[in-house]
Amino acid sequence: MAKEIYLDNHSNAKIDERVLAEMMPYLKENYGNAQSMHALGERAKEALEKARQQAGNMIGAGVNEICFTSCASEANNLAVKGTAEAFKHKGRHIVVSGIEHFSVLYAAKRLGMMGFEITYLPVDKHGLVSPDDVKKAIKAETILVSVQHANPEIGAIQPIKEIAKAVHERNVLFHTDATCTAGIVPVNVEDLGADLLTFSSTQFYGPKGAAALYIKKGIRLAPLIDGGIQEGGKRAGTENIPAIAGFGKACEIAKTEMETNARRTILLRDRLLDQLPKKIEYLYLTGHPSQRLPNNVSFMVEFVEGEGMFLLLDQKGIYVTSGSACASKALKMSHVLTAINADPAIGQGSILMTLSKYNTGDEIDYILAEFPPIVKKLREMSPLYSYFLKTGRRKAAGPGTDYDHEHEHEHEEVL
Repeated sequence: MAKEIYLDNHSNAKIDERVLAEMMPYLKENYGNAQSMHALGERAKEALEKARQQAGNMIGAGVNEICFTSCASEANNLAVKGTAEAFKHKGRHIVVSGIEHFSVLYAAKRLGMMGFEITYLPVDKHGLVSPDDVKKAIKAETILVSVQHANPEIGAIQPIKEIAKAVHERNVLFHTDATCTAGIVPVNVEDLGADLLTFSSTQFYGPKGAAALYIKKGIRLAPLIDGGIQEGGKRAGTENIPAIAGFGKACEIAKTEMETNARRTILLRDRLLDQLPKKIEYLYLTGHPSQRLPNNVSFMVEFVEGEGMFLLLDQKGIYVTSGSACASKALKMSHVLTAINADPAIGQGSILMTLSKYNTGDEIDYILAEFPPIVKKLREMSPLYSYFLKTGRRKAAGPGTDYDHEHEHEHEEVL
């Protein structure tokens, strides 16, 4: 069998065998509905509440502060739209960062179409939100601020504690999307100052089909789904007990193993970040050099397109993703790269590698051996690279113009 190296773990990580074992009884013999008042139903109910305890323990939350959802996107929608509906009598202004996951951005956009005012916070070149910008954005009508804990595309970890403090000084609710951090790095809702926090186990070796929203005790949200009493009336519908049981087990494992896993992935991450630029010229880090996720390797390679790189990598059994225009079904550069003012020409060469506890040093060796020849091959076919070699100048984004290599974008984050 050909070698397969999976580096798309921000999309979904391989399930832990212990998690799968926890799920199996609820797919087979213990298949009852958690709301049913018989023995099978009671077993399902016990699994549900056990998982709620495990999830709460991982993030420092009370058992009654965990609301299970089908995925992080649903949890984000519940946080944003549920707050808007429940607090619209107090105000109709919501603040979000410009690099949020689309489940936050599109939820905010929908509210904007319904008469809410939405403010989008800028980020700096590293993708970080300034707490001062948060303070300036809040006004009397603000009811919610939502800033993700870390960005999955560039790995930048936000100064959430400082942001939450600025938000609470104005008596406004604060939501953070911790999908990329919970289970990967320590997350404690009280320490962070979150009123609402989204998390999912798909990145820390749990199943699809279950996620959660932490809702601080005393906060009322309007449900998105009506029709039943499940999740304290916050989300109607038959609970997905196998996935929820797996989610809880993944939380339990992550609580004890995340430090070890982080150390492992940091070693692999730093090898890539150290060695790739020595083998590939004109390679630029995206995100913060140090304030980043332990498993995130994100960069742009100039004079090539992300689509070409990841297709050739795929042929070698190396599975990555890209934030470039070519890799996007929308045919435009990702909103994250746009927000950090990445040059569109260089942003075409965006690559994201997200590591997991299952990656090895031998796999890193293979990547370092196979990736540079791929870039070389693509550059040999690139008219932009040929032009640069001949003139020392880069073609500008506009047709028929160019600009000096020396005075173009000063990418300080050259690796």
